[in-house]
Amino acid sequence: MRVRVKICGITRVEDALSAADAGADAIGLVFAPSPRRVSVEAARRIVSSLPALVCAVGVFVDAAAEELRKAAAAAGLHAVQLHGEETPEYAAGLAPLSVIKAIRVGSPDDVSLARAYESAAIMLDSKSSRGRGGTGETFAWEYARDLASERRVIISGGLKTANVAEAIAKARPWAVDVSTGVERSPGIKDAAEIRAFIAEVRRVSND
Repeated sequence: MRVRVKICGITRVEDALSAADAGADAIGLVFAPSPRRVSVEAARRIVSSLPALVCAVGVFVDAAAEELRKAAAAAGLHAVQLHGEETPEYAAGLAPLSVIKAIRVGSPDDVSLARAYESAAIMLDSKSSRGRGGTGETFAWEYARDLASERRVIISGGLKTANVAEAIAKARPWAVDVSTGVERSPGIKDAAEIRAFIAEVRRVSND
């Protein structure tokens, strides 16, 4: 199965283009408090620079639904990612927006929470005391495998070129998401690292 790649925490047009040129399927733009946060105006510039087939995903944490909808429309987002305590009802209520719900995983019981989000794709990320996403910490990827056999699952958290093959082998995800693993500093990506990461994903999955 071809595993898709999302490069998250993009803050600059040049990094978005590096990701697209390397073969990324999607980029992530963070609208929540973070060293990688972008304004709606900056996000619009980045999205407008992308080739037509690269998906732009906005990352939000416990945002008011109307605020989220306005930001998504103004920036030209293709999908939104919910990284807070948003309920299944909240996620379903965002239709017709495409929704990814992030679940922070510290144990197998955390993965079971994902089943309530019937209308959303699921991202499994590391549960960390350091924050929601972008911590560079991994979780036990085998926890994801049963859910990934049932529906589209994206795995995130501490992925990098050196470990993404192992993550794919253990989790069998639909997609992988990387941020810190391809950075020079928070929000500043390394084009060579992006290319290497995507090449490794392509090596171990079938195009």
